[in-house]
Amino acid sequence: MEILNIKIENYTDPMKNILFILFVILLASCSNSGNGNDKKAELEKLKKEQSELKEKINTLEAELALNDSSSLKSKLVGFTEILPQIFNHYIEVQATVEGDEDVLLSSETAGSVISIHVKAGDRVAKGQTLAIIDDKLIKQGIAELQSQLDLITQLYNRQKNLWDQKIGSEVQFLQAKANKESMENRMESMKQQFNMTKIKSPFNGTVDDVAIKVGQTISPGFPAIRVVNLSSLKVKGEVAESFISRVKKGNEVILFFPDQNKEIKSKIEYSGNRIDPLNRTFKVEVHILEKEGNFHPNMLAIMKIVDYTNSSAFILPIGAVQKSSDGEFVYVAGQDGNKTIAKRKIVKSGMIYNGFTEIKSGLEAGDKVITNGFQNVIEGDAIRI
Repeated sequence: MEILNIKIENYTDPMKNILFILFVILLASCSNSGNGNDKKAELEKLKKEQSELKEKINTLEAELALNDSSSLKSKLVGFTEILPQIFNHYIEVQATVEGDEDVLLSSETAGSVISIHVKAGDRVAKGQTLAIIDDKLIKQGIAELQSQLDLITQLYNRQKNLWDQKIGSEVQFLQAKANKESMENRMESMKQQFNMTKIKSPFNGTVDDVAIKVGQTISPGFPAIRVVNLSSLKVKGEVAESFISRVKKGNEVILFFPDQNKEIKSKIEYSGNRIDPLNRTFKVEVHILEKEGNFHPNMLAIMKIVDYTNSSAFILPIGAVQKSSDGEFVYVAGQDGNKTIAKRKIVKSGMIYNGFTEIKSGLEAGDKVITNGFQNVIEGDAIRI
């Protein structure tokens, strides 16, 4: 509201003062009345424009309906054109990477560690000495036996020469021969004990862990050195017994390694025939090569085994196949004159995997199956694709 700023002078006549105040009030009310009239006029103008726009909109909609009545009545859908393709059904199981050649070596004899020749990460060859246990006493025993063996061998050779000349008795010759052979056997046994003081690699590989120290006393069975051959690994999983008739050696398999986000294709090398009574599963194994990735023992994997294959299958999303009292059905796009309509087809589904189902009968190559918007149509409805 506009404020009237009028200076009231100090009139001496009271009557004049009253008249002046009434004049000010009248001016203020006239001002307010003028503002209200302006707003009412503006509101009436807007209402009139709104009415005119609405009338134009209705007219245009009616004209469009006359020109294209079929498109307004038809329903918008999406379709999938059916073509034969390969359908695989997979069994998924948890699995782990294991080493065919992954061993934790220990000493074959008790004693103190006197030397370690490798460290973690070293490449080693088959038969290479990795560590040595105290062998002084065995070396001394071998030296003493060698002296005795040399003497007994000389006595045997002399006795043999005499016997070859028919001198002496046969008993003396046989006794010398027995003494020599006995001493040779003792020497061979001592050498074997000497070899047992050495921890050797049983195959070509890499030292993964050294768990002993120089001066430490160890005994047979004590974990000493782990050697792993990463070029010879396998993935092992356990499959439920219900699949034993469908999982065989040679089945295709996809191995997925979550840690590396990597997939490789292979085949089952071994499928067990024995059911574990504790968890009702049987074992399957797949070999992998070092060149296929950076894999390590105990790494987790998901094994996807192909237990069913159809090389020429029709495949649809599971949701597109509906059920009724007369069986399973889908809607396909068909022609009725110039109109495209929804037609109902009875089908028979097969295996299901990963959100898709195999259609075994009821469809032909080239059929356009409604896969989006099928919930809103019935047979005979006009559709737009």
